[in-house]
Amino acid sequence: MIEGIGIDVVDIARFQESLERTPGMRERIFTETEATLKVASLAARFAAKEALVKALDARNIFSWHEVEIRSEESGKPYFHFSGALAERVSNSKVHLTISHDAGIASAMVVIEGM
Repeated sequence: MIEGIGIDVVDIARFQESLERTPGMRERIFTETEATLKVASLAARFAAKEALVKALDARNIFSWHEVEIRSEESGKPYFHFSGALAERVSNSKVHLTISHDAGIASAMVVIEGM
């Protein structure tokens, strides 16, 4: 059974301007591993985290660093959860797809109850 669906779209150039304009934003939103990535990948990961919040309806319990977007060897992205967020999704299967092209990054999340 589907428990939640979330989608988010980010303008990469505008996201880069936000990173440049707001000191500490990169460190506040992304894990150490994620923070080393190029801006298009960061925008896609930001979109993924925002889509996750929408799918979980969890803005009030969400902590940016409790979720990291990693990639399988094939390149397929997935969420790695920790802390309270890991507990919240422990009985769910969380699907993620991300993309970035033509100046836009997007992500979609589907959460299935187990």
